[in-house]
Amino acid sequence: MASLKDMRVRIASTKATQKITKAMQMVAASKLRRAQTAAEAARPYAERMDAVISNIAGAAAGSGTAPLLLAGTGNDKVHLLLVCTGERGLSGAFNSSIVRLARERALSLMNQGKEVKFFCVGRKGYEQLRRQFDKQIVGHVELRSVKVLGYKNAEDIAKKVVAMFDGGEFDVCTLFYAHFKSVIAQVPTAQQIIPLVIEAKEAGGASSVYDYEPAEDEILADLLPRNLAIQIFRALLENNASFYGAQMSAMDNATRNAGDMIRKQTLIYNRTRQAMITKELIEIISGAEAI
Repeated sequence: MASLKDMRVRIASTKATQKITKAMQMVAASKLRRAQTAAEAARPYAERMDAVISNIAGAAAGSGTAPLLLAGTGNDKVHLLLVCTGERGLSGAFNSSIVRLARERALSLMNQGKEVKFFCVGRKGYEQLRRQFDKQIVGHVELRSVKVLGYKNAEDIAKKVVAMFDGGEFDVCTLFYAHFKSVIAQVPTAQQIIPLVIEAKEAGGASSVYDYEPAEDEILADLLPRNLAIQIFRALLENNASFYGAQMSAMDNATRNAGDMIRKQTLIYNRTRQAMITKELIEIISGAEAI
């Protein structure tokens, strides 16, 4: 059994840990509001961009000159998985849930005879994926030095992905990230971004006819790379909000667990101390009676 001194040291250590987890919880809570606001503000813009491209793509469908980012290469042999995770841990299952979804997709594609490549955004996802797919990782970007996420960060990533696509390095690109729903709910999401998936319009809906100047394919050639950067930027913002929400929940649970551990350790310490005092009293009384 541990001595009383060891128990006191253990209790003090647990209290120090509880203070750290409580502080991290408060920091995550303060950053969550800003991150959530940014993620929610980006959603309407990204959705509207999709709607605009869908409208133009519908008009350009009959021309047969749609850009490859929309039409695709005609093959699906090589898949690029763009996996966006966090730079830090201590956030529960946030990073591992995204990596798990990407890993399951990769194994499924490989079982179908497809070639799979990874482009990792974030240190945690890269560290987990390289254990199993080290030779298949073709790109890695870390954002640890970035204090505030900006469109420029997503644009740089989009340029690298487009350059790989133009070089014929892959046929299909799928984006993986966590969609923020609430503090306790972050949904791992897979979204195909190359070639862009256009949602079919509802039958019977009113449709407007537009004349475009310049031609539709020229407009798409400019909008599609921009839309790719916007979708990546949205994913980064969703991930940022999801990370702070997951970290807030994880640190709250850690603080509660530390409190329970402190109470149990204190109870054991008091019982052990009481038993030692009782034992010493018995020894003193027994010695006095022997004299």
